Amino acid sequence: MSDLERIRNLARDVDVTAICDADKTTRVVHGIRPRSHNRWACGPAYTVRCRDDFFGVVEAIESANPGDVVVVDGGGREIAYAGELFARAAQTRGLAAIVVDGGYRDMTYVSTCNLPVYSRHVTPMAGGTNKLGELQVPITCGGVTVSPGDIFIADTEGIVVLAPGRAMEVLRAARDIKTAEAAAIAKIEQGKSLVHCLNVTAHRENLASGKPSRLAFTD
Repeated sequence: MSDLERIRNLARDVDVTAICDADKTTRVVHGIRPRSHNRWACGPAYTVRCRDDFFGVVEAIESANPGDVVVVDGGGREIAYAGELFARAAQTRGLAAIVVDGGYRDMTYVSTCNLPVYSRHVTPMAGGTNKLGELQVPITCGGVTVSPGDIFIADTEGIVVLAPGRAMEVLRAARDIKTAEAAAIAKIEQGKSLVHCLNVTAHRENLASGKPSRLAFTD
């Protein structure tokens, strides 16, 4: 099993909230909304930067490897950089998702398609096709820097970006958090309160006395 397959398997066992709890330095993509039926995605970023012109997105979809997430830095502009044809082509090529910091269109199809599609805007007006995009360069998407190969993980809670060298470590920690959360949920369903799940009393006492402390699950 490849490292990417291991990352995907771990990512399916957690959610992006647990990832953020596991690593407070996690890059969270802001302002980008799900547009398709399927909201779960995980894969390495294939980046493209373009402005008011979507030819670079054509190149990215044709150049990316199966399993890649095409991430478009469109400058957040309210111009459509992709639509139905691009989503269909990406599915045919086995890509994992399309994420656009800019506009997307053709929601009649896109809202029902299985390919995860995310964008900042929905707009019918497409850009031009006369400029070469910049492929596989560091870009900005949703307010965070994304480098080629960074791991994009998206679900109903949002989108996060992980450095590939730390993804396994963070995802394992997130899995441990989900396990602890499941135990806490079981206690609450049995009628217990938060003080039976979390170190509320000890944490309060530590904070009051100025000692280093953190709120944590209890056994």
